[in-house]
Amino acid sequence: MKEQLNQLKTLLAEISDLGQVAGLLGWDQQVNMPPGAAEARGNQMGTLQKLIHQKSITPSIGQLIDDLSTAVKDLDPDSDDARLIKVAKRDYENAVKVPPEFTEKFAKITAMAHGAWTEARETHDFSKFQPHLEEILALTHEYADFFAPFDHPYDPMLDQFEPGMKTAEVKAIFDALRPQQVKLIKAIADRPQVDDSFLYKPYDEQKQWDFGVDVITQYGYDWQRGRQDKSVHPFTANFGRTDVRITTRISTDYFNTGLFSTLHECGHGLYELGSMPNYERSPLAGGASLAVHESQSRMYENLIGRSMPFWEYYYPKLQELFRSQLDNIDLQTFYKGINKVEPSLIRVEADEATYNLHIMLRLEIEISLMEGKLEVRDLPEVWNDKMEEYLGIVPPTDTEGVLQDIHWSFGGIGYFSTYALGNLISAQLWEKMLADMPDMLDQIRKGSFADLLQWLVENIHQHGRKFEPQELVQRVTGSQIDAAPYMRYLNTKYSDIYGL
Repeated sequence: MKEQLNQLKTLLAEISDLGQVAGLLGWDQQVNMPPGAAEARGNQMGTLQKLIHQKSITPSIGQLIDDLSTAVKDLDPDSDDARLIKVAKRDYENAVKVPPEFTEKFAKITAMAHGAWTEARETHDFSKFQPHLEEILALTHEYADFFAPFDHPYDPMLDQFEPGMKTAEVKAIFDALRPQQVKLIKAIADRPQVDDSFLYKPYDEQKQWDFGVDVITQYGYDWQRGRQDKSVHPFTANFGRTDVRITTRISTDYFNTGLFSTLHECGHGLYELGSMPNYERSPLAGGASLAVHESQSRMYENLIGRSMPFWEYYYPKLQELFRSQLDNIDLQTFYKGINKVEPSLIRVEADEATYNLHIMLRLEIEISLMEGKLEVRDLPEVWNDKMEEYLGIVPPTDTEGVLQDIHWSFGGIGYFSTYALGNLISAQLWEKMLADMPDMLDQIRKGSFADLLQWLVENIHQHGRKFEPQELVQRVTGSQIDAAPYMRYLNTKYSDIYGL
């Protein structure tokens, strides 16, 4: 068994290396690549993804996995080797259902789509992106068919990002959550609104950048293994635990954009940096799922970064940097301002109370697309109608509406629900952390995050993909994904801010 296991690990390591090279090309595409290189990059990505896929479905890997799946019965089911075989088996069984030619075609089309999406955003014109998205949707339907039969055509897309999760489960969670969030938003709307006008002043870009860097350095971001750059849409990319890169986007006339993008991506980065060294170049590296990943980014962005203890430490430092903007703004006013609840156009800038409504809107649209009930050409109108229904506002341009997110350009249909699920998990973990570390808030007040990060490394980060998401959450918190802690968090926080 040992020899076969080593053979499998060697083959999987090669596939991992190639995947990280593909990821590096993707990072370069969004950070450095000139616009004219889109077609060439599409060909490169297509060739590389086809090669990766071909190596992933070789009969020799399948045979090794079959042999080891029989022998694994003698191992502790929670051992790293047993779990590696389990994860490798799942990955292989999914991969063999998809032809390599499809993978190549999908990579080429999405590479071209990214450039079209960027141009469409710049010109506020969805029509420039529409034909590319139509191609992506057609391929997405084709991909889903590889996994038939299924309960719902959206299931295979969701499973890519949230293993084992079904469309019906996600809809049930959101259906239970929606009325509670709507009730909270209505209660807030009946109260006097807080002031956030001071956030919409000129804020020097470099000073914002430097402040964000200082914060995430204290968070524990390792600059020997990471870096930060700028991109149209903030994201995190990792090429092994020794090369984890984040990007941010900074606005010079709205403070929240830059800092909270940086904190969010740092949360993703810390997760990848905390993976077990011996999982490197194996299927166990990375995060349990995107929802678990988002729990880390949303925690560092919101539960920590928008908390009063955090700003008790950092606000004097921020005031020192931006005297003319903040000199007359006391801590309480600032804290309320950055947590203002108000329907907004942009998902990544939405407050915590309304954020999940942005996700529910996208989930409904994606499900309708997969059910064949919605055409791509109708997306701008449907998007605007749903924004008005859910949030009472209508985007003035496609850039602020249907074009605001990058996800459809890379074929990420099925991704969005993970953000809302991540919110729920973050609150579950937060309650458990506070129970395990009663002095955690006092540590945050002192700008100390080492114990907090260590807790997350021990309970979440180090495990990589070893456990499925629901299993991991259950192991750490005692229950599967549950909306109750999140609603407790929101109700407590906003009752204080708005006097509910």
